[in-house]
Amino acid sequence: MTTNQSSLSRRSFVKAAGATAAAALLADLGISASDARFALAADGGSTFTYAIAGDPGSNVNPVTTNDRFGLMTLKLVFSQLFTVRSDGYHWYLADSYEESEDHLEFTLHLHEGVKWTDGEPFTADDVVFTYQTIESNEDADAYSSLNYGDDGKVEVEAIDDLTVKFTFPFVNAAALEKLQGPDGVFIMPKHIYEGVSDFENNDVNANPVGCGAFTIAEYQVGSYLQFAANPDYFKGAPSVDNVVFQIITNESTGMQAIQTGEVDAWIATSEQVSQMDIQGNGLTVTPYSENRVAYITFNAQRVTDASLRKALFYSFDKKAIADAAVGNEDYYDLEYTFLPTTSEFYNPDAVEKYERDLDKAKQLLSEAGQTNPTFVVAYNGSDSLQTNACLLMQEQAAEAGITLDLRGLESAALSKAQRDASSEYDITFGGYIMGIDPDTYSSQFTGSSGNNYSHLDDATIDDLFEQGRVETDNAKRHDIYDQLQAAIQDAGAFYPLYSNDRLLVTGRRVGGIEDATLIPIYTFEDYDKLTVTD
Repeated sequence: MTTNQSSLSRRSFVKAAGATAAAALLADLGISASDARFALAADGGSTFTYAIAGDPGSNVNPVTTNDRFGLMTLKLVFSQLFTVRSDGYHWYLADSYEESEDHLEFTLHLHEGVKWTDGEPFTADDVVFTYQTIESNEDADAYSSLNYGDDGKVEVEAIDDLTVKFTFPFVNAAALEKLQGPDGVFIMPKHIYEGVSDFENNDVNANPVGCGAFTIAEYQVGSYLQFAANPDYFKGAPSVDNVVFQIITNESTGMQAIQTGEVDAWIATSEQVSQMDIQGNGLTVTPYSENRVAYITFNAQRVTDASLRKALFYSFDKKAIADAAVGNEDYYDLEYTFLPTTSEFYNPDAVEKYERDLDKAKQLLSEAGQTNPTFVVAYNGSDSLQTNACLLMQEQAAEAGITLDLRGLESAALSKAQRDASSEYDITFGGYIMGIDPDTYSSQFTGSSGNNYSHLDDATIDDLFEQGRVETDNAKRHDIYDQLQAAIQDAGAFYPLYSNDRLLVTGRRVGGIEDATLIPIYTFEDYDKLTVTD
């Protein structure tokens, strides 16, 4: 993703490399974040440098991208109509909406005067094109939120250049959230993407045209992405001139980089925070919740015997696993259902918790005709939380006579493996961050969804999600979701672990965090409101 929109050349970007001891520290990266910052500052720009733990890659696009770092890239370059947060709506390309009396039609009024970074005007046609493309693409991350199979799909039409109407096939209690999909729908320019059929392999992704607060100025594989401020951003020019995503997959390197000032922000674990000189290095630690549920899930098409799957679950001590992963119990909650503990519908008393019972585990193995089964487990090898959790699960499973063959993958490879029912992995370690309403989680568990990583096709689960999404009586919805939480646990393919806070560590140069707003997945709602001072 290299564009000609930046005055910064690769040569000037690396010119200062090797000038300091800190540069030597990150020599394995090929380029240091501070060198990037100094070079950018020499060109007259302020730079916020954020160390991220994975490479978004060159195929980031608004249709199929669903990994954290790819989505963070989209957040800077493209824009959404609106977002739904716990504190209400945040408006972007749309300013307001009207709902019909029958609760089926939602008419959105679009922001006037928005232009794409190539100068073309943004219109309702771009919105229609984006949603129709998503609806017709089964690989789209938001596909299952918009297409309901035999029950129909969400229809979208342009009323005029600044008005678009969405029509649902039935009443949906989470309609507006569903319009944003699992991770957010980013509007793409029709005049650029029209005719593109392969959204992961094309020339368009290398030179993205968006209407976000930033543009991609330069991308170096495995090293960094540099974003330049879009001075014509419709919500006002960003407060910082450049954002650099410095790719640092080694956590020890990341921990040193934030302490030496090589980077301005980094996500740490509680154990890493305890090892750092926070005060001495002028750092600030800000915990925040993403309502993220960490879990492991079987590929039910590979391991078809539910008793065999449940045997593994009974071998686990969940609290010990969470302690090993997160470290400080102040920063996590144990999870017992598919919903986060913060949800008003969360009910751990309605489900089988799979408390550790080695006798039960061995009994189920015997009933399944297995004495020492081996399961191949894929996890994010650069994530210390997942690594520590997997190592302890491996030890605990062995006590029940179960072998876990651990395979650490890069984050994008793990995401691909989770979606592929024919992959070589029996179990994958994951985590999801969904919306406010329970129906937004349906994409993770319904049989037809591309995000159903258990690849379990369970009519009861599908039916309960269908009942819940059309029910408007809140008490009745609670009953439905009690049944649904129990059904998912009883299927024995999904095992929730914990919900942990993210710990954002920032350097003394960084300001505007409260205005930028900490949110799930993307870290910040508005990167354009961050400030840096020298």
